[in-house]
Amino acid sequence: MDSNHCQIVKESLNGTRPVDEQTLASLEALSERLERLKKISERFSDVTFSSAVKKLTKCEMPVGV
Repeated sequence: MDSNHCQIVKESLNGTRPVDEQTLASLEALSERLERLKKISERFSDVTFSSAVKKLTKCEMPVGV
């Protein structure tokens, strides 16, 4: 499951798939998992996403009306 989320984000970053709802859902899942790791151990306290991934998290998806 993790590798699937990572793959989706990777493909969105390199432009082989669009940044869509699945990309944002994968980013959310990976963010939640990173936060859990940070709570479990201080070893992960300095781990962050790259600036490119951080930009993806700020993408807004168009809403159909």
